[in-house]
Amino acid sequence: MRPFIQAENLSKRWGELILFENISFTVSEGQKMALIARNGAGKSTLLNLLAGKDSPDGGTVTVTNNIKIGYFEQIPRLNPNHTVLEEVFESDSEKLRTVKEFELAVAKNNQQKIAEISEKMDELGAWDAEVEIKQVLTLLKIFNLEQPVGQLSGGQQKRLALAKVLVQNPDLLILDEPTNHLDLEMIEWLEAYLGKTKSTLLMVTHDRYFLDRVCTEIIEMEDNQIYRYLGNYSYFLQKRSERIEMQQASVAKAKNLLRTEQEWMRRMPKARSHKAKYRVDSFQEIKEKASQNFTDESVDLSVKSARLGKKIVEIEHLSKSFPDVNLIENFSYKFSRFEKVGIVGKNGTGKTTFLNLITGTMQPDSGKIEIGQTIKFGYYRQDGINFNPQERVIDAVNKIAEFIIYEDGSRMTSSQLLTRFLFPPETQYNYIEKLSGGEQRRLYLCTVLMQNPNFLILDEPTNDLDILTLNVLEDYLKAFEGCVVVVSHDRFFMDKIVDHLFVFEGSGVVSDFPGNYTIYRYEMEEKARLEQKNQDKNSEKKTKTESRTKLEDAHVKKKLSFKQKREMEQLDAEIKKLEDEKEQLETDLHSGDLNHEQLHEKSNELMQLKSILDEKELRWLELSELG
Repeated sequence: MRPFIQAENLSKRWGELILFENISFTVSEGQKMALIARNGAGKSTLLNLLAGKDSPDGGTVTVTNNIKIGYFEQIPRLNPNHTVLEEVFESDSEKLRTVKEFELAVAKNNQQKIAEISEKMDELGAWDAEVEIKQVLTLLKIFNLEQPVGQLSGGQQKRLALAKVLVQNPDLLILDEPTNHLDLEMIEWLEAYLGKTKSTLLMVTHDRYFLDRVCTEIIEMEDNQIYRYLGNYSYFLQKRSERIEMQQASVAKAKNLLRTEQEWMRRMPKARSHKAKYRVDSFQEIKEKASQNFTDESVDLSVKSARLGKKIVEIEHLSKSFPDVNLIENFSYKFSRFEKVGIVGKNGTGKTTFLNLITGTMQPDSGKIEIGQTIKFGYYRQDGINFNPQERVIDAVNKIAEFIIYEDGSRMTSSQLLTRFLFPPETQYNYIEKLSGGEQRRLYLCTVLMQNPNFLILDEPTNDLDILTLNVLEDYLKAFEGCVVVVSHDRFFMDKIVDHLFVFEGSGVVSDFPGNYTIYRYEMEEKARLEQKNQDKNSEKKTKTESRTKLEDAHVKKKLSFKQKREMEQLDAEIKKLEDEKEQLETDLHSGDLNHEQLHEKSNELMQLKSILDEKELRWLELSELG
């Protein structure tokens, strides 16, 4: 494979902080690769270096000639004075510039211009590009092409930046957290799009389903080392675990050998030391290896939660709307102890508004929300990070509490808590402005949880958190002795945490679905499939009736041959068996006993079985018409 980008001995510092040092790797044509590392390890900085947006302190980045790179940054750099159309089509490509001119002519209904540009579109073969661009813009909910970029919300700007990168159809796509600010429907579309694109792909993402289904190779950056895994996220988990076990075994072996060598060094006569220099050198190497620490460091979030009373949160006939949009209409629900609810729905259907109504930061149009006397909310907001960048990490935490009480009754200082949140003592006196986006979110999460809440409300808590921190947060939430309401586009996260879903369907409709996100998506796909099947059956029935009438009128009626009769009997038995298997799979999927991997496996198995069943039923219908 032809190398697209080669990174050799790259090093980068931020002040006194070493992000990475002397790392090397290659991205080759056709690869779909993900980069995984802890928050603060320099993932976004590394992508900036590869895309030519920044320069390394040491080492080189070599880009193959004539490679077109499309870079989606975590914080988009857009021109606020451009219209959406101007920004999307800002490119050196003649084809894209022509499509831009065509769209402008259409927007202004300039028929003469449309005719002129249509000829050029024909010459450049730009019609396919125009159709694909419109599809990308539509699926990313970008409709008003004349709107100034400066008037867009943060989420809209992120989607615009993503569209701008995708429509250029680059040779190499570099994506930094592309699923942030996308709803679940958009994520599933992007997942399919990237799976089919011929572009080489390098991305950073915390969305594990997305990563698992799109990427075929993973590179992990840890302790200034690059580890490559030729497989998806599931394979990475297995091989990373094996690597850590081997490293730990190697360190344990070195420590045993070190004890023997230390004893020899102590007893070695000084006068003979020059005769065993090789062994002294070997001792130093063993000592260095034995001192390595390969413990899989993680965040411990066992903060004590306040006691829950009998009354939790009771919602009665809640309604909320804004001009031209009805978000919630006549919704009622009583929360029970320890339940964990996920909230899903398209952007703009009222998910964050619902959270604000529960916490009292927004008032309903009608209905009421009663809060139990013992309820203490912990609200992690999507836009809640408002630290003073000139403040030190330790001072931000001390403002809330200098001591924290844990589940076993023990007390811990704020400094000790920060250490558990992967802020070691040497970084606790750093200024917050020096933290990465993910580290700031981890610090914000720390300040929410340490307030001893018993009703957690989490609005997109997974954005910018690294996968290892997410694993620990998931374990904490599963064991949390209180209520949890979470809005998240991270399907993996939702599947692991929630017991049921509030589905915001739009037009004020909020339904309660008894299952996690994977089960919900399966139900929706099954419902759509059945509706389509009924439509097809009605159409087929109509066609068969018309055909039968014609046959009867012509007094022509074929009879089944012996071979066809045998085939039909065999199909009867096969269809019955397949229907039994389908019923069993559906029972398994609704049992609630499957983990996320089993759910994914069973869902795929069910889709394959349905496809086979449809084929057999269609053949049976063909034979039945003859008989």
